[in-house]
Parts: sequence; C-alpha cells; structure tokens
Amino acid sequence: MKKSKILQFVAIVLCILMVFTACNGKTTPATDGSGTSAPKQDDSASKPQKITLRFEQFSGSGDTEEYLKKMIEEYNKVNPNVTVELQTIGYNDYFNQLMAKVAGGTAPDVYELNYENFVSYAKKGVLLPLDDIINKTGFDVSKYNSMALNAFKVDNTQYGLPNSFSNVLLFYNKELFDKAGVEYPTNDWDWEDVLEAAKKIRALDEHTFGYYRPVSFHELYKAVKQNGGSLFNEDMTKFTIDTPENRETVQYMVDMVKKYNVMPTEEQLAGMGDWDLFKAGRLGMIVTGVWAFSDFTKNCEFEWDIAVEPGNKSKATHFFSNGYVINRDSKVAETAFEFASFISSSKEAVQIRLDAGWELPPVTDSSILEQYKKITPPSNRQAVFDSLDYLVTPPVIEQFQEFQDIIAKHLTVIVQSNVTVEDALSACQEELEEVIKIN
Repeated sequence: MKKSKILQFVAIVLCILMVFTACNGKTTPATDGSGTSAPKQDDSASKPQKITLRFEQFSGSGDTEEYLKKMIEEYNKVNPNVTVELQTIGYNDYFNQLMAKVAGGTAPDVYELNYENFVSYAKKGVLLPLDDIINKTGFDVSKYNSMALNAFKVDNTQYGLPNSFSNVLLFYNKELFDKAGVEYPTNDWDWEDVLEAAKKIRALDEHTFGYYRPVSFHELYKAVKQNGGSLFNEDMTKFTIDTPENRETVQYMVDMVKKYNVMPTEEQLAGMGDWDLFKAGRLGMIVTGVWAFSDFTKNCEFEWDIAVEPGNKSKATHFFSNGYVINRDSKVAETAFEFASFISSSKEAVQIRLDAGWELPPVTDSSILEQYKKITPPSNRQAVFDSLDYLVTPPVIEQFQEFQDIIAKHLTVIVQSNVTVEDALSACQEELEEVIKIN
C-alpha cells in the first residue's frame, strides 16, 4: 500500500472512532443502577446559599450588646450560611436615623421597634405582614406572652415578634429606710405613703433625697391612670389633657420637686443621673424598670428591693415591649423571619437573656419564668409578676412622636418656670388639638 493511501485509511478510521464516541456519549447516559438515568450532580446546589442579613436595633446597646452578639452566635451555629450585619444605635438617635433610612429606601432587613412607635410604621405600609410566613412555616406563636405578641398587631394583622417585655416598679434602698425609721414599701402603698416616706428620708441630710420619678410623658400617662384620669376620651376622638384629675396628677408630680424637694432639681443632680444617685446610696426610692436589675446588682453596695408601684385612686404600671419587624422590601424576608423568631423565642436566646437579667423574655415557658423568679437580688421578684395585673399602655396614634413631644415640652415648662399647672395643661390641650389629627 502506498504511503498516501495508508494515511487516508488512518484518517478514515479516526473519523469513525470520533463519531462513535460522540454518539455514545449522547445515547448512553449514566444510570443509578436500576437502569434509570441518574441526574448529573451539581455541587453548588447542595451548598446553602450565602445570605447577608442587615439587622439594626437599640435595646442591646452598651453592656447588653455582648448578650445580643451571643444570640447571633447561637443562630449562626445552625445557620452558618447567614452573615448578620449588626448595627446598634442608641435610643436617642435611633428613630431619627431609622426614619431617614425607611424614607430613603435603605431600611435594614430586620429592625427593632418599641410598642409606642410601632403603629405609625405599620400604618405607613413599610412593614412586612407576617401572617403568611407564620402559616407557611407553621411557626408556633403561642410560645409568646399574648400581651407582648398582640402589641405588634394592627387591624388583626401580625407585623412584628416581641423580643422582650418589661414593666416598672418601685425600687427602694433598705439602708436609708432603716436610718429614717420607715417601714419598707408594700403593695398596699399609695401616693401619700410615698410622699411621707420620702420626706423622712430627705430629712436625713442635705445630700440625700427621698424619691425620683421623672416628670415626663411616659410617667404622665401612667400617673393619670393611677388618679382616675386619661389623655383621651374613651373612643379616642378627643384629647382630655386639661381635666381636674390631670391637674391634680401633674401638681403631685411637680410638688415632689418644687414644693417638698424630696426629688432633686436638675441643679441638685449636677449632671448625675437618677440611677447614679440611687447607686451612690443617696436616693431612697426610684421608679424605674426591671432592666435596672443587672446594673443595680453589680453596682449597689447596699441592700435594695422592689414593690409594686403605688397608685392613688387605682394602680397602674407601665407595660413596655420591643419587637422585631421585617422591611417590606427585604429580598431575604424568610431568612429575616427565621432570624427574628430565633433571637426572640428560641431556648438558646431566651436563656442568654435570662442569665443576663436583660428584661423579661416574652415567652410563656414556665421553666424559664421560674428561673427568673429565683434570681436575686431583688428578693421580691414576685412583684414583677404582681405588677402584670396593673399594666397600662400609652395611647398610640399615628402621630405619636409629635403627641409625645408636645406633652413633654409643656411638662418641662411647668418644672423649669413659674407657669402654673392649669395654664400649662390648657396650652398643651390647645396645641394638641391644633397639631394632631385623631378623627
């Protein structure tokens, strides 16, 4: 055979082999051993998708931020593919920054709202309704305290999950009560009992004060309830700021500072905070929340305890709740819900909150609540649960921030000037009616 013919033969054989191989690759797929075609394995599909979740909040600031980070670490143990970008902003700046982000379309996926501001966000349509996700995932919302859960519901739609709830109590310094020869507060005390005890403690020396309760919006709405008053009529169509009951209430609050001076003026505080005054052993009683437990335990060198806050005509005490909501435009809404539900109700997160003494976990688990009661100080933790019978919430309207600011402004005028309570409340009523639309 000539060389040229040999080369032609080799070329033909190679072509036949190539065609055969190609055809064989198309017509003889791999099988799974049963004669059925097995799909090609895609390694990327078996790996969880990397997700970044933006989370902003205010309650886990300062010393408590470390506990929030521990909750996120627990979440990441079961969700290693999720990167949680945490941003903590102090309460005083939080809502201004948050409103700007919401307006600018840059709101985080998950963010914290308190009960008072929640309604206005829900009404603006910027929050994701959660009912569909709850139903789809079968998430059990009955694990939450019902009052805390319902606080984040508007028009029968769930828009948030509670991460904590808390109330306010009367804290007292046992050492100062003993020095003044005054019996410790009981759940039967009223305003007059508080004033008489405060006078005796104030008489101990010029640097010691008997009582501290801020003359503020949050104290006013509760105090007027204690005295049979209100800030609105029953169907919330009219302001009822300027009433005899409310004048009496505000006068009592202001007299603590200006008439009896059992509560220090700003000048007497000289830049010291009310908590600092209590921790320094110079304050007999302070009205504040359960979130003070951890701080007072670490920093008070005297015995202290708590009682249900005294009322006048009736008892009333604060109900506070913070919750996590989801940005309606979030691209990772289901992951955001999973994360919010974990750090608000999982056993791991609840235990971290409990160990830290960081407000009350918003759950109904009796084992958790019994643990909470056994932690001391204070010895009388039962008062926390006794107070739950008298919880009141602030009247929430869409223009809540303006409503709060107007009242706070007029209260400040009363404390810092010679304007009478009657004149200030009359002016407050007039301004509210002019600025706030409630019907």
